[in-house]
Amino acid sequence: MHIVSVNISEEKGTIKIPVESIELTATGVKNDAHAGKWHRQVSLLAKESNEKFALAAKRHVAYGEFAENITTEGIVLYKTIPGDRLLIGETELEITQIGKKCHGDNCAIFREIGSCVMPKEGIFARVLKGGTIQAGDKMIYIPQSA
Repeated sequence: MHIVSVNISEEKGTIKIPVESIELTATGVKNDAHAGKWHRQVSLLAKESNEKFALAAKRHVAYGEFAENITTEGIVLYKTIPGDRLLIGETELEITQIGKKCHGDNCAIFREIGSCVMPKEGIFARVLKGGTIQAGDKMIYIPQSA
């Protein structure tokens, strides 16, 4: 399991742009529009979910286009549960939510395609231990029962 892309946006409702690295702080991704003192500080989506949606939509979907901060590979993220943890480099995330309500017309990808993968397959986490992460970093999944 590893990270394939890290992404950031300065405004809510817009796609995120892949960047070289992101810094996780006590409030989420530094300089990201969704950072704050709440339970959805960091959004994650699996590359596998992105590819499945892209195939159905019949077009390429860039990393960050679903507004995910972190794109992963090698784990079925939506089968994790709140309380599970992800270790990425020096950072630690706690999964807080699976899926979310669709923003509909307030979402760039929904306006274009008419649907989105995040409501069912995106996950959200809060930062337990901050640090810097980048594409290529290994990820360790720790179920809460471990």
